[in-house]
Amino acid sequence: MVKIRLKRGGAKKKPHYRVIAIDERARRDGRALEYLGTYDPIQSPPKIDLQKERIDHWLGQGAQLSPAVKSLLKRSRKQQAAAAVEA
Repeated sequence: MVKIRLKRGGAKKKPHYRVIAIDERARRDGRALEYLGTYDPIQSPPKIDLQKERIDHWLGQGAQLSPAVKSLLKRSRKQQAAAAVEA
């Protein structure tokens, strides 16, 4: 089964994450099927950049979201809605 989850990068105490589609049996930092976005928690506010169309494609194929990515997707859509109202 395919999972959409985070892959950690960056230096010690300075994390940077990639959102990836990967086989659930693979290691956390194993080879990804596809890169779907990035998450940088160090910036203020945290920078979330996701390819929502590709995430929806993988969900349509039966992939499952990890709890962390589910939360990021929800926050990203909330930020996008707030920006649309502001404009």
